Order: sequence, then structure tokens, then C-alpha cells
Amino acid sequence: MTSALGAAGELAIRSLIERAPLASSLAHAFKSNGFTLALVGGPVRDAILGRLGNDLDFTTNALPQESKKILNAWADNVWDTGIAFGTVAGKRGDTTVEVTTYRTEKYEIDSRKPEVEYGKDILGDLSRRDFTVNAMALELTGAQPEFIDPFNGLADLTKKILRTPGSPNDSFNDDPLRMMRAARFASQLDFEIAPEVLLSMKELASRISIISAERIRDEFTKIIMSPNPRTGITILVDTGLADIVIPEIPKLRLEVDEHHHHKDVYEHSITVLEQAIMQEVRLGGPNLIIRLAALLHDIGKPKTRNFVEGGGVSFHHHEVVGARLAKKRLQELRFDGDTIESVELLTALHLRFHGYGDGEWSDSAVRRYVRDAEGLLIHLHVLTRADCTTRNKAKATRLSSIYDSLEARIDVLMEQEELSKIRPDLDGAQVMEILNLKPSREVGAAMNFLMELRLDQGPLGEEKAKAELLEWWKNRTTK
Repeated sequence: MTSALGAAGELAIRSLIERAPLASSLAHAFKSNGFTLALVGGPVRDAILGRLGNDLDFTTNALPQESKKILNAWADNVWDTGIAFGTVAGKRGDTTVEVTTYRTEKYEIDSRKPEVEYGKDILGDLSRRDFTVNAMALELTGAQPEFIDPFNGLADLTKKILRTPGSPNDSFNDDPLRMMRAARFASQLDFEIAPEVLLSMKELASRISIISAERIRDEFTKIIMSPNPRTGITILVDTGLADIVIPEIPKLRLEVDEHHHHKDVYEHSITVLEQAIMQEVRLGGPNLIIRLAALLHDIGKPKTRNFVEGGGVSFHHHEVVGARLAKKRLQELRFDGDTIESVELLTALHLRFHGYGDGEWSDSAVRRYVRDAEGLLIHLHVLTRADCTTRNKAKATRLSSIYDSLEARIDVLMEQEELSKIRPDLDGAQVMEILNLKPSREVGAAMNFLMELRLDQGPLGEEKAKAELLEWWKNRTTK
């Protein structure tokens, strides 16, 4: 059950010493108090892969309150929000640690919270881990560091395959979120899922419904933010998990009959996501909002599909329906308000570019495009460009050229008019003074008129804006 140090253990320990030197001092603190401490799970896997970060997980025979005492003396900050589940966390310098008492846990059939029992040894603790590649440990409080690999996780790590320490059904029944974690690791690490594990995921997919929306959201976010989200999303769809956690995605696999051909909307959406990722440098790096918008931008199509007589298909107003569906789904997954509003807006606007023809954009149209995008103009640029998945190279080149010209027009107007700060030439106080009004709906109507005037004609200056306002007011009051 316990192996000699070996090459893998040597590599993990060397990586640990180089990148997480505080681990040895934490081990000394636990050992001085008569307890064991082992680095466990993902950090061991990542240490072997040479990608260890600053978040370290440990397991110990110390009970949670005892771990808390030790961490209070060792760490700069300590928090015990997970103490009911046996976990106490702390931070020292740049290193964050979580220390969990040996445990076993399982979910009752209809429960969203696991029942936790503390275990007696590390082997029992490792047996309850999700996958064999996460069921390895480095015992740090013995005479010398000891590499522990009871379920041949190292072999599976070498083969890049995900297996469970015991029966997949038992593992997924104990914690159904592990099924989504399998999809996540496949995306993050480019691993394959063992056939028996994949079969179990299909059989038990409905069990994911007992997991809280917040935990599902976090795993889904890790999948979509991984280097290869296509892999994880496809696994969620093929196993039936997506039918429960984000059903709008599998619904994109629309049936196509021989008379009404249209683009494979599911494949198109995944391709748009991948093409958006290729442009994320414009957004400063990996960006959750653009990835969600790219994946969800066409989810209104299934509800708006209409077969056209003589062949062909239309999806009128699918961007409006899609924006509403995206908002509802992200709310149910408990995403934050800013993310929800941003994805909703981008989904609603993703067709705007195609509504202006072949580049015949008036200055007014450009101003409105910028204004409606609010603070997401670069996101909209990325999404619009990514949304071109045609195999017709001439068409793709033409669309790209037209969008190049639009961005150039925006840059010119930005410099001339500060488009990012579009506002009427007169403020509310000036309007009330000119029209002799008190705060009222009329003031709001006047401000809307001035904003439309600004968008249509550009900056007018206060004198001309005043004249236009008075003329508008005269016509309004004489009707």
C-alpha cells in the first residue's frame, strides 16, 4: 500500500521544496504536537507534473480543533469556514494551505450535504478520494518523506487516464459532483476517462441534481476556463450531465432533415468559443465573460427555429430570446450580477454588426454601436469576430475586412468625440433652467431627446443644443 520513495516521490518532494518551502515548517509544527501531516491529492499530482502552485492540501490525524490551534501559531491568517467538514485553512506569505482530518463522507440519496466521519489512517482517507491520480500522498512527518500510492495513481498519471480508487458507482454516489470533476480534469489536464468511469457517469447523471448550484457553477467555470473546454463540455453533453446542469447546450444539437439544412448550432457554438479564446489577448488573458457569451450566444435558436417553405430555416430574434435564456440559466447557477448582465448584453448584441449591411455605417450607427455595448466594446469585437465560422474563405475575409473598417471608424470617432463618454451637450440642471421645469418626466424626455441628437449628429456645443432643445419643446407643447 505504501511505496518506497521512488523517482515520482523524489520529483514531488523536490518540486515541493522548490515551490512550497513552507510545507516542511508546517509538517514540523504538526509533528512537534504529536500529529502526522501529509501533502495529498491535487498538489501531489501537480508536483509530479512539475506544475505545483501555492495552494496546498494536507491531511492529518489531528482533529479540526487541534489543527486550528497549530495553524493559529503557524499562519498569518486562519479561517475555519469548513471546520464542520474537517477542514481548517490558513495563509502564510503567498502560500495558502488547507488541512483536513482523515475522513470518509457520503451523500444520502436526497441530501445536498455530505455526512462526514473522521477516519483513522491515511489509507482510508485516500480510498475516498475522487480519482486515483488524486489519491497519492507525501507523508512529511516520518523519519523521511514517504510517497504513498495505494491505488496506482502514478501509473494512471503516466497513462493520462482517470479512474476511481474503488467502484465508480460508489464514488459518484458518495459525491455526484465528481462526475463534473472528471470532465474538468479531462479539459484541464488532457486526460481520458476510463470506459467504466464514463459508463457510470451516464448511469448516474441524474444524481448531479442533489448538488448545490454554487458547487456546479464552480466546476462548470473551471471547465470553461480550462485550456480545452470543448473536451469537458462534450463530456457533459454525451453523459447527460449537461441535460441537468445547463440544458440549453445539448438542445443546440438540432435535428436537421433532408429538406431544411442549417449550420450545426452546437458545433458552431463550440467553435465560436474556441475562436474567442484565441483572441483573449485583447481582453488581457482568459476571460470568463467572453467564454460564457461565446458558448451561449445562440441558445435562443432552438426556440426560434422556423422552417421556411421550399427549404431553409430562420431563427428570427434568437438573440433576444437567447439573452433572456442566458440570464435565467446564469442566475440559476448563482453567477454574480455583473457577469450575468454582461453575458446577457453580449448575447443580445451579437448580431448587431450584421444589421448594418456591407460596411455602410453612418457615424450615428457607429455611435449607437459603441453606446449600446457600454463597457463591453472589446468583448463585443471579440465575440463578433469569433462568430464567423464559415468555411467559405472569401466570405470570411470579406466579413473580417468589413469589421476592420468598423473598428477603424470607431477609433477615429473615439479620438474626435470621446465615444466612451457619450453624453448630451446639456445636463439636467441646464435643461430645467432653459425649459423652466422641475424634476419630472419631462426632464427625462428632454434628456433622451438630447442624447438621440448627440448620437445622430455628434457634439453640437451648448448653444446649438439649446436651440434644438427649445425647438423640440415648442413642437412638443403645441401638439
